[in-house]
Amino acid sequence: MHFHHGPGDTPQAQTPRQLPSDVRGFVNRSGELEQLNAILAGGEDGSPVVVSVCVITGTAGAGKTSLALRWAHQVKERFPDGQLYANLRGYDPGDPVQPHDVLHGFLTALGVPASAVPADTEAAAARYRSLLAERRVLIVLDNAATASQVRPLLPGSSGCLAVVTSRSLLPGLAVRDGAHRLPLGTLPEDEAVALLRAVTAGYRPGDDAERLAELARLCAHLPLALRIAADRAVTHPHLRLDDLIAELRDENALWHALGSGEGGGDEADAVRTVFAWSYRALPASAARVFRRLGLHPGAAFSLGAAAAVAGEGVPRARQLLDTLVGAHLVEQTAPDRYQFHDLMRAYATDQAREEEPEEERRAAQRRVLAWYLHTASAARARIGPGRPALPLEPLPREVTPAAFASYDQAVDWSEQEHANLLAATRLAARSGFDRLAWQLAVVHWDAWTRSGPIARWIEAADAGLDAARRAGDRAGEAELRERLGRAHAQTHRHEESLAHHERALALRRELGDRPGEAASCNGLGLAHLRAGRLDEAVRRFTEALMLFRELGDDRAAATALANLASAHYRAGRLDDAARRAEEALAAHQALGNERGEGNALRILADVRRRQGETRRALRTAERAVDIALRLRNPVLEGFWLLTLADCQVAEGEHAAALESCQRAAALHRRLGDRGREALAWLGTGHAYRALGRDGEAAAFYRQALGVFRELGDDRQAEAAAAALGEMSGE
Repeated sequence: MHFHHGPGDTPQAQTPRQLPSDVRGFVNRSGELEQLNAILAGGEDGSPVVVSVCVITGTAGAGKTSLALRWAHQVKERFPDGQLYANLRGYDPGDPVQPHDVLHGFLTALGVPASAVPADTEAAAARYRSLLAERRVLIVLDNAATASQVRPLLPGSSGCLAVVTSRSLLPGLAVRDGAHRLPLGTLPEDEAVALLRAVTAGYRPGDDAERLAELARLCAHLPLALRIAADRAVTHPHLRLDDLIAELRDENALWHALGSGEGGGDEADAVRTVFAWSYRALPASAARVFRRLGLHPGAAFSLGAAAAVAGEGVPRARQLLDTLVGAHLVEQTAPDRYQFHDLMRAYATDQAREEEPEEERRAAQRRVLAWYLHTASAARARIGPGRPALPLEPLPREVTPAAFASYDQAVDWSEQEHANLLAATRLAARSGFDRLAWQLAVVHWDAWTRSGPIARWIEAADAGLDAARRAGDRAGEAELRERLGRAHAQTHRHEESLAHHERALALRRELGDRPGEAASCNGLGLAHLRAGRLDEAVRRFTEALMLFRELGDDRAAATALANLASAHYRAGRLDDAARRAEEALAAHQALGNERGEGNALRILADVRRRQGETRRALRTAERAVDIALRLRNPVLEGFWLLTLADCQVAEGEHAAALESCQRAAALHRRLGDRGREALAWLGTGHAYRALGRDGEAAAFYRQALGVFRELGDDRQAEAAAAALGEMSGE
């Protein structure tokens, strides 16, 4: 659906500058650079580029990324509206980056609020193309595996250019998207020698050209291998080149003796040989850290996570990481943040399997998984203080989790580590750390502000649920089913939600877990409320309230009161709703619980609007949305904006209501909550109708009606149909 943009809807113009730094010591590739320059000669239709997609292909280590970045830095002034960059990690040992994750980063870099990024990949790609339509932007898409990974990230206009690097030919991009292909081979021998001299300049001026040529041949003339070999030479300036060559020859012979060269080709042999040569030159402590980093669940990692997997203290881990960075075995991307090249990560993982005993490998994995669990638990305590603590898998003695001084620090960490937490849950389940697996899923949910789609968390949580059941851990199964029930409710899968909550309740009653029983009754009430089964929701919320009060859990009792108020409001019992909401508001304010306070304010705003106190209702709704914004919680913001929009319509502030509805629709689209997105469309229809723009109102009513019918939400479908009927009778 198309919204007319309000003041807060149009992205603020931003000029992204995302290119990584230019490559040090880049030499030659003049022919390839000329071919790239030819793309900028302009098309026959007057467009600034001949083609809008260029694919640089070549074997691993051929220097595709270096060439793309060198050229991008040379021509970036030709793209005055910015440069976007993403490493798609198509050949990492782990999962490749999904197109939607890249679109999220690109759209926010182009000025779209994170909360307004659509959850659907096609919708996000359409928004991205629309933003690029009037701009001249250079996009570098590094390490792509397939055309389908790249296609949603391509610009739709001739003023932009996407440069893609890949080990594959990606024929689909040439056939369907008209991509120009630039094959990149190994370096000619003279250029390979020139690269060695460029890196070693100032350190080894007397090296013989013939010996350098032999070193280049041992590196198969591959830039990646040449750079690592040259850096090794720089760190040993007094070692004769003949000795360095002999070491490399010995390593090459070892690879072949072990059968490592079978099926990989000369280039693959050369890369592995140089990796091994550089690795074996490391001090033993640095080598141990390197191979253990190959056991980390993701390609990017923090200093704290590295210290945990390595079994070192943080200061010592930083020193050893500096050694690895200096040897070009690990890349530092930010203060205390690092990442692997995909080939290097695979090599590190192989070395861990070959050199670390299984007991040591499992100990390293357990340490890093426990670090993520306990750090996420610390973030959870900041993000949702007052929640009952989960008895965690014990922390290994040598592991120190991160701590957070503020709410914002905890949210930042949770958002940055979201992908690693998902990967950690899957790794724990796959490796038989069953208790860690389900606890990681639970704590991740509790510490996450839902800044992205829920579906991937559900996939990881399902693996955690299998682990809990495999271990016969009924308490763990109940904890995770409660979260899965909430997740399915938020994605409008009501039957799945109810099934998880019912099973969690049964397990907790079997175990005599009274606090858990209360939480499950509350969760069931929310599931019924979402599904429009209001009498059952009231019954479950009343059960939960009585149990929480028996247990002396004032915070949870206040939450159940607010939920009960919501059910009464939905059933039209406004006096009961007002009384319960006022009780909940007072309780949450006394407890200092901002989230609960905001929810009670949202309910009171709805009640007061229905009771005719529209000005007071509007001010109350504004207070609720302000709290959601402070908490940086898109779920709360999107939902509470719906109430704000209704209050704005009631007060005649129709333009503001349209803006609130658009923000709410965008948030719920990104979160994958189609039911609440349709509620935003319904509110938009009300605002347009109040403005006398009946055609636009009817279009939004129809769109909302279609979704409500598809989701089986009879109550809201009736409301949308009634609005359409009233318009036709006017």
